[in-house]
Amino acid sequence: MIDSRLLTLRTFAACGTVAATAELTGYSPSAVSAQLRELQKSLGMQLVTKDGRGLRLTLTGRRLVEGAEVLLAQWEELKASALKAGEQIPAHLGLGGFSTAASQLLAPLAARLRVQRPDLEIQLIDADPERCYRLLLAERIDLAVVVSMQSAAHGEDDPQFEHVHLFDDPLDVVVPATHPLADRGAVGLEELASDAWITDVPGSTYRALFTAAFAAVGHTPRVAHESIEWETMTAFVSAGMGVGFLPRLAPMSAEKDLVRLRLSGASRPMRGIVAVVRRGSLESPLLRESIEILQDSAHQILIGRME
Repeated sequence: MIDSRLLTLRTFAACGTVAATAELTGYSPSAVSAQLRELQKSLGMQLVTKDGRGLRLTLTGRRLVEGAEVLLAQWEELKASALKAGEQIPAHLGLGGFSTAASQLLAPLAARLRVQRPDLEIQLIDADPERCYRLLLAERIDLAVVVSMQSAAHGEDDPQFEHVHLFDDPLDVVVPATHPLADRGAVGLEELASDAWITDVPGSTYRALFTAAFAAVGHTPRVAHESIEWETMTAFVSAGMGVGFLPRLAPMSAEKDLVRLRLSGASRPMRGIVAVVRRGSLESPLLRESIEILQDSAHQILIGRME
């Protein structure tokens, strides 16, 4: 088995502080510090050094973590292969993802697996992409669902993770029921160029997607209001403040007098949704089954949303 102290060192390397490592792993800060000291002593290497009031990795520690990724991936692959050969599943499954994926995909997946495998312990964590990656390293979760454009720091060649494309989630536009185009069903983005728009804050991923979509049709949109939550955005639309993008995976809020319109044309914005696992673990029968269920569930949601 892989020394748990090495996993703690890898988590420390990812998040940079003892406190953050403790929060991710579930150990106390003193236990994390003790594990790092014990690992140093057993290996005869200085892996961390004092940095102000905290600790930081030495070059030796950094090289050990980087080199250990091959070993850790092989261990994950061996575990997955053994489970597959014996037609077994692990006793615990941790799932994490952004809020819409957690509510629309991961919660139904957990409910289905609990019925099929009542002895399986399942944990769900609603978390942003960067936290999901760190939870994977800390082995708190085994599968994460993230938006691909939010995971630029962890690309396909990242030695720690494997990515599986789940589906493309088109962005629709939400308009008031009184909007002149509300009965169209589908509209071109250029037809909405003169509308007041409600979108995410500057510097965010969705603001960049919003700007790029309009640039593709040669227009500069008028941003009247900003919102970081889909429910808040739809409340603004319901109040007659403007129009806004809404991913098809996201359900409409309880606000009244709203209409969801498909966007037509080659420039319609879309976000890619991916599943992420630790490198080497992808052949685990439970993970493979979970990914297939996620893909099927998303397909059904995306079709049903517009009916």
